[in-house]
Amino acid sequence: MAIVEMQKLSVAADKKNRKALLETLQSMSIMQIENDHLTDPDLQKMDTRSSIAVFERNADELDQALKLLKTYGVSSGGGLFSEPDLVTRQQFDDIITNQQVFMRSASRILDAQKKIDEANGIIQKDTGRLTALSSWMGLDIPLDWKGTKTTTAFIGTMAQTFTADQVYALATNGLTDPCPVDVNVIGVENNLTYVCVLCHNKIRDTVEANLRSSGFSRPAQMESGLPSAAKEKLEKDIADQKTRIESLKKEILSQGDSQEQFKIASDYYRTRAEKYRTLGTIPQSENVFFLEGWVPKEKADDVAKLLTDRFGAVVDEEEVREDEMEPTLLRNNWFSRNVEGVLESYGLPQPKRADPTFIMSFFYVIFFGMMLSDAGYGIVMALACAIILHKKKRLNDGLKKMLSLFFWCGLSTTFWGFMYGSFFGDAIDVIAKTFFGYQGPLILKPLWFAPMDNPMRLLVWCMLFGLIHLFFGLGIKGYECLKSKDIVGFISDVLAWYLFVGGLTLLLIPTSIFGSIAGQQFYFPAAVTKAAKIMTWIGVVIILFMGGRDKKNWAIRIALGAYDLYGISGWLSDVLSYSRLLALGLATGVIASVINMMASMFGGGPVGAVLFAIIFILGHTLNIGINALGAYVHTNRLQYVEFFGKFYDAGGRPFKPFKQAFKYVSFKEEKQS
Repeated sequence: MAIVEMQKLSVAADKKNRKALLETLQSMSIMQIENDHLTDPDLQKMDTRSSIAVFERNADELDQALKLLKTYGVSSGGGLFSEPDLVTRQQFDDIITNQQVFMRSASRILDAQKKIDEANGIIQKDTGRLTALSSWMGLDIPLDWKGTKTTTAFIGTMAQTFTADQVYALATNGLTDPCPVDVNVIGVENNLTYVCVLCHNKIRDTVEANLRSSGFSRPAQMESGLPSAAKEKLEKDIADQKTRIESLKKEILSQGDSQEQFKIASDYYRTRAEKYRTLGTIPQSENVFFLEGWVPKEKADDVAKLLTDRFGAVVDEEEVREDEMEPTLLRNNWFSRNVEGVLESYGLPQPKRADPTFIMSFFYVIFFGMMLSDAGYGIVMALACAIILHKKKRLNDGLKKMLSLFFWCGLSTTFWGFMYGSFFGDAIDVIAKTFFGYQGPLILKPLWFAPMDNPMRLLVWCMLFGLIHLFFGLGIKGYECLKSKDIVGFISDVLAWYLFVGGLTLLLIPTSIFGSIAGQQFYFPAAVTKAAKIMTWIGVVIILFMGGRDKKNWAIRIALGAYDLYGISGWLSDVLSYSRLLALGLATGVIASVINMMASMFGGGPVGAVLFAIIFILGHTLNIGINALGAYVHTNRLQYVEFFGKFYDAGGRPFKPFKQAFKYVSFKEEKQS
């Protein structure tokens, strides 16, 4: 539950050391450089846009080359759980020395792919022409033949099915016999009639008009020569293009040995682009450059000493200006840090405010487990995450946190599954009855109780857990009030609500309404009931008179206080929201039991066993996927809406240190000799 305190440093150094100093800071990944306030008109900034564009273009070309190598079967890692390749500094420097060689190799890959795309385009075009040509194979004259000196040929299609006699009748409509017209029907396909009509030039116009009025049209693309010859030519062209594509693929695959070098070079250019992006923000004079940035306060002295000793820089610690906010860097223990990603998705806390991650982490894991609530599902989830974390040691920090979080959520799910008596639903009992003829009592009995047998009892417990969760949120608000020495705010906005809500809760528990819901009647001593009434009234009075304490007019103050008392309805709504712990837990168990019932419908024979295994695996895989997603979404919602609604404002900005922009590789830790 800690936010790392930040210190702003101002650095001035000799311009000749600019490159080395920036590269040192970039390799340390410890300073967030911000030069927005360095606006001296006598200082100039470099225009680095063209250099950045070159570096980014080179990195992009190398990335594309790597993707193409992977597309054509050269393994280049990738995937959700991919790890960066380990390289030594010497390996990295050797590759960078020959960076232009690998850029040329990448360009050859991209050029080859461009030619492959062109060849595929030609094949697609030729295939379309072949399809259009297939209906003309019965034509023994060129498609583009227009006729002789004394005749005209009409080669095309008519938009209906016609016989030769029908076409002849249509073409000679209005002409007197004998008509110098010859009709050949080449074929009929897809409600089109392919025809060749030959007529004397003296009746050409009449025949053409008759044909067009009957739906005649010439082919959109006229092939030269005989259709059979055109087909042969197109097929040869397609074969040639396919041969060309195979040759180009081999050319791409021949560069496969360079993929590791491509990765290093890509990360180099990406890091250079980041360096020049920062360099473009640095003001400088003829001999000196200046920069400002944030570092963790505990590291400020070490950074200042390093820059001073190595580069002769002048480093000063700056006071935070009123118009700026220091970045937020969270620091939590090995367990709670796994939930930082959930908090960051909502918004980071502002500096000097409380970090809710520590408290949130425990409730997050507990609530997730209550929602998924099946021991079998929990074991599968925990084992899967544990195996990935064990085998993949170099995952990025965000993914590692997520897998660690789901590992703990899996353990919580296992715990609640045994508490509720659910192991892949009622799989143990169903298997025992179906395949072993067991007819005895439940084999896996719940350690606590089965929610499906007593859902109202679980509902009460869910609301109790919810109230505790909300009280912790209110407690964090109280902590912030005391930290800022706002005693009045603590009493009015925190203590009063503890008394009001806590008193009402103690008054509600012994009532018959609560007893009917819980399935058990509770009785409190008269002293407890009296104390609850006193707590409630004290809370009401404080809220009534202090809710509008910023107003001097007492009538307005009391009116605002009365309005604040209406906030009890919000508390009721928030507490009822925790019924989702019951709803999702029941959904998981019910669906799992239905899957087991469906799987056991085929009996206990060999065929039944095979079908049982298939339905069991597919059904429970789908169920764990859907309900794990539901548990994740609704657990987040309980944190974001109900818990954070009691105290959290967010508004912080993340700490983004100037660092190497590595995507594919990371440096090996080398022992100092």
